[in-house]
Amino acid sequence: MEKKRTQFSSKIGFILAAAGSAVGLGNIWRFPYLAAKYGGGTFLFTYVILALTVGFALLVSETALGRKTGNNPIKAYKILGAKKLKIGGWLNSIIPMLIVPYYCVVGGWVCKYLFEYLRGSSQILTQDTYFSNFIANPISPAFWLVVFAVLTFIVVIKGVEKGIEKVSKILMPILVVIAIFISIYGLMTPGAIEGLKYYIIPDFSKFSIMTVIAAMGQMFYSLSIGMGILFTYGSYMKKVVDMEKAISQVEIMDTLIAFLAGLMIIPAVFAFSGKDSLNAGASLMFITMPKVFNSLQLGGFIGGVFFLLVLFAALTSAISLMECSVATLMEQFHISRKKAALAMIIEMLALGIPISLGYGVLGWIQPLGMTLLDFFDFVTNSCMMPISALCTALLII
Repeated sequence: MEKKRTQFSSKIGFILAAAGSAVGLGNIWRFPYLAAKYGGGTFLFTYVILALTVGFALLVSETALGRKTGNNPIKAYKILGAKKLKIGGWLNSIIPMLIVPYYCVVGGWVCKYLFEYLRGSSQILTQDTYFSNFIANPISPAFWLVVFAVLTFIVVIKGVEKGIEKVSKILMPILVVIAIFISIYGLMTPGAIEGLKYYIIPDFSKFSIMTVIAAMGQMFYSLSIGMGILFTYGSYMKKVVDMEKAISQVEIMDTLIAFLAGLMIIPAVFAFSGKDSLNAGASLMFITMPKVFNSLQLGGFIGGVFFLLVLFAALTSAISLMECSVATLMEQFHISRKKAALAMIIEMLALGIPISLGYGVLGWIQPLGMTLLDFFDFVTNSCMMPISALCTALLII
């Protein structure tokens, strides 16, 4: 007899877990960076339109397929008789296995910065070369990767209701409260209003096809579309739950956190580092924000709270990525959750440790001229995920 599939105990459990999946590092540092690069309010406007149309349709589609079949993406495609599109099922299952190792690398960086704030050493984080020296260290990045991966493993091995749902119910509301607090605090500083205007007022003279492409890529990344997570979480959703309403609430929460992230970072950078600092890209959070916090009263406390927020966001997303992979392994190979989780953490460390050292001792390995982290990010987000989402759209049609 087939073992009964575990489920979320309530509608709010699904909403918070799915929102935890969607809300992650992409919201906290990637969204503000892209908003800054592609015209502030112009990018924000474009993203919201795409999220409410294409994004919502794909969110509902993937969740519905997961709930209807009650299986992982591979089996879901097979059950629905989509032989010609079966690559979509495999991509949905493989993508999270490739993303979670390098995601844990960045999660490890966040753990390191939070640790420095907790021990009262935030002053060293303001040094211009601190971040580059840290990621080039032959030991430290790998150590903090392991710390973050183990935290993720502990939650996933507990299962759906006792692990993922319970943690999400605690972390997601705290995440929203902290984001609002830091946003208000930052907007009270002189010069921040200029950044606020840049961020929320569209300037359509800066609109281009690249604005659409960037916003579309952020939508896939942020909403966890095309990576099997929504199939898995949909399969855990009880039939009595109003799926469309639940998905709407997930999307609202994800967009709110992305908006608040921009509200936290962009005005603060205008106020303390100048507009040119917005070009720091992925390093904006790790290089510029400690300087911002250092210039504030209670900056050590505010900085610690900020990186705690980022850790919450990173952890909930890493949990969903690992859970999706664990569910696939359990069902494809008929093994226990414990064995599947152990297999995943071994894979995460085996792939993640070399990636974490890709800025230092393994920096000479540069596929397509990219660092290992950038390469895996490019392959999964720019190549595999759009194909995966296209297969889902064709399956629905």
